[in-house]
Amino acid sequence: MRQGCSGRKRHSQIEMSEPLWWITRDGDAECLKLYDRHYSSRKYKDGRIRTKFVGPGEQIVLRTWEGDAAFVWKRFIDASGQQGVNCSFFRNESNHRSSDLIRQADAIADFCWPGERHYTYVNAKAIRSTNPGYCFIMAGWRRCGITKGGLIILERT
Repeated sequence: MRQGCSGRKRHSQIEMSEPLWWITRDGDAECLKLYDRHYSSRKYKDGRIRTKFVGPGEQIVLRTWEGDAAFVWKRFIDASGQQGVNCSFFRNESNHRSSDLIRQADAIADFCWPGERHYTYVNAKAIRSTNPGYCFIMAGWRRCGITKGGLIILERT
């Protein structure tokens, strides 16, 4: 195993040929825990306990077997006018390299929605990285704009 930037051990490229993702459902308990630790997590104002985190629409929820990484694809036209398949949530607390997880999630979306654009938003102010979206860029994505609210828009090239 190799060391990653954070000092955590990372899987080698040879081991990465195995599938890392398992398809699950909105409300998966381990994914919900990851979502609650994500900077974009929203709490109900009335104090209700969240049991789901994806919301309505066409979606694919992915998790690692161990439940230490989750990825959500949603297909819709959002309020900012972006079109395609949106990565609405990604959190990796596993030993897998984030860019490898993103590449495999891309392959799943390509199979389910051939020819669709892949995009996501990153809130640079809400994360500690000096290079917001770096794991997506390492997976072959690129910066393509900024929303009116200041979020970085990334898309797969």
